[in-house]
Amino acid sequence: MDELICSEFKLGRRLLGRLPHGKDLITSIEDFCTASDIQTATFSVIGAVSSATIGVYDQKQHVYVTFTENAAMEIVNCIGNVSLKDKTPVIQSHIVLADEHGKIIGGHLFSETILFAGEIDLQEMTGKPLERVYDDKTGLTLWNLES
Repeated sequence: MDELICSEFKLGRRLLGRLPHGKDLITSIEDFCTASDIQTATFSVIGAVSSATIGVYDQKQHVYVTFTENAAMEIVNCIGNVSLKDKTPVIQSHIVLADEHGKIIGGHLFSETILFAGEIDLQEMTGKPLERVYDDKTGLTLWNLES
């Protein structure tokens, strides 16, 4: 891909909700999307976690390097999207967290990230659902926008 390729969508439902205490952040959103038949969306989350698993992609080795922080932290920013992989909604998200001293950590969000409290603002997109496929150049599972 040598140029920007886009798909056009119309706005669907706008959903605001409270995420479940003590549950995994990613699984909670994916389960909600499956139950609500949401295939493509963007979202943001505010709240707090009791532990988080985050990581950064090693571009040379094509693997995520992750770590788990077992501490109470505030969600400073969490944005992401919903698309399909193998016909199932999957979440791609980045998160920034702060501890009680204001120390910030962030990166790609992974399970297990356990919610203390969370509120989600989810914007469904209607149109041909975005599907994730393996990209040889990056080693990532990216949106298939060429079909």
